[in-house]
Amino acid sequence: MIGNYDSGDISARFGQVPEEDTTFLESVVRVSKLMNALRGFPVESPAGEMYGRSGSVLQRAMSFVEDEFRTLLEDSRSHIPESNSLKTKHPSFNSKEDHDRCALPESEPTSDEDYPAYPPEVVAGMKKVATAMISAGYETECCQVFSISRRNAFKEAVNKQGMDSFSNDDLQKMQWDTLEGEIAAWIKVVKKCSHVLFPGEWRLAESVFEDHPAIISSQFSNLARAAVIHFLNFAEAVAMTKRSAEKLFKFLDMYETLRDLIPAISIPNSDDRCHELKSETMTASSRLGEAAVSIFCDLENSIKSDVSKTPVPNGAVHPLTSYTMNYLNYACEYKDTMEEVFRQHQRIERNDEAGSDAENDRSRQNNARPPPAKLSPFATQLTTVMDLLDANMDTKSKLYKDMSLRYIFLMNNGRYILQKMKGSSEIHKVMGDTWCRKRSSDLRQYHQNYKRETWSKVLQCLKDEGLQVNGKVIKPVLKERFKTFNALFDEIHKTQSTWVVKDEQLRSELRVSISAVMIPAYRSFLARFSQYLDPGRQTEKYIKYQPEDIETTIDDLFDGIPMSMARKRT
Repeated sequence: MIGNYDSGDISARFGQVPEEDTTFLESVVRVSKLMNALRGFPVESPAGEMYGRSGSVLQRAMSFVEDEFRTLLEDSRSHIPESNSLKTKHPSFNSKEDHDRCALPESEPTSDEDYPAYPPEVVAGMKKVATAMISAGYETECCQVFSISRRNAFKEAVNKQGMDSFSNDDLQKMQWDTLEGEIAAWIKVVKKCSHVLFPGEWRLAESVFEDHPAIISSQFSNLARAAVIHFLNFAEAVAMTKRSAEKLFKFLDMYETLRDLIPAISIPNSDDRCHELKSETMTASSRLGEAAVSIFCDLENSIKSDVSKTPVPNGAVHPLTSYTMNYLNYACEYKDTMEEVFRQHQRIERNDEAGSDAENDRSRQNNARPPPAKLSPFATQLTTVMDLLDANMDTKSKLYKDMSLRYIFLMNNGRYILQKMKGSSEIHKVMGDTWCRKRSSDLRQYHQNYKRETWSKVLQCLKDEGLQVNGKVIKPVLKERFKTFNALFDEIHKTQSTWVVKDEQLRSELRVSISAVMIPAYRSFLARFSQYLDPGRQTEKYIKYQPEDIETTIDDLFDGIPMSMARKRT
């Protein structure tokens, strides 16, 4: 039969006629069984001679079968599928820009069921050959051919993803922009392995060695181990780099990537090597998680250390507020992962504090699931950061000598925080409705305080008290009242037109609330007392504004434009 296969006739080659292949492989197995039966007879005996001849036949057959197995593995494989492109959520987070964010994989690469791209009939042929080789006592040779072929194919598939190799020293010295790109490449490769390559290799081994679970586990663990160890070395080296705020999101990406890798290498009936590999992956993941917790908690120190004594011009939103809120928003896009790493960190801390194994056990039981009424570790840390930011802004508001501008600053920053909170469902879930209601209440109070500080003196000018004696209007007092009103209103317009309220809704609310008290009061005062001024020059001198002018002037406030420019604009 081997002679027929080697005859050169394409139609007679191995794999062309499945029935003949099956007959051939069954014959090989029978020869092997015959040899086992003849083993032990003297060499000179007829049985011994038959043993020697059978051995020669089996060796030739196994050499041929091994070559065919290698051919099936290497020549029948279609082109390996190209890698799926990974979209990103955001560019890199940058403290100077509101819209900059960290490059994050947006969607999981879809599992490619074609990998490793063998036709079903070829896989069936591999199974027949492998079964025959193992039955004939050639398990080692069979496994070696399969292992080498698949290792080379797997390496080719990984290399197509474009990940380079670096030493730990290289990674430690690498600039962040460069390292960020290498991390993105690493994530791409590991995700490809998790969702496509490892499942495909497992399915192939399971199909070829279906009746030999130990071989399946061994083949897969040997192939996966080299790749995973390489991935883990990179992850641990990155976790050891100098920590900084912008690295948080890449660390979380890597943490999630390793977390998703664990199921791909957690195979059924796996051997000790797979269990060890899973444990090492969890350890590396934990280190990245601890690094992420450390970076996020350092936000506390960043806020505490911001003790600038220079107020932000015109009461605008402070850079610390915008930076912190954007950072928290991006962090809360990873809410579930942040909750996870903080819970792990809490368990580690409590275990370290425990004085005995019994205390450790109790700690694990008591802290595995915190009571619903309590904040989670991440929510607690987030609340701490928000409280610190509040306190910092309150301190910075005191840098303004003008009380009215102090409240504008507090309103600007408070509204920015609240709007960021409402715009992110994730951070809103963490902080809760009660916190948001308290923030809204604080804003209303700042608004009222601003109106009291700014407009109470102006409104005082529009009251009747002191204008009449025995029912008669005292003209000099009335003239002085109009002059005082004009001076106060002019000064407010001159000053507060330069102040900045960027939030359109807040700006509109302020103008509307000011108009609501000023215009009716001024219109009523004018209607009652303008008649007591002589028409003509005296009226023009003291009545500088008509009610509609008051409204127009109020609409100039909070644009951040000097009064002269505001007049040119109109």
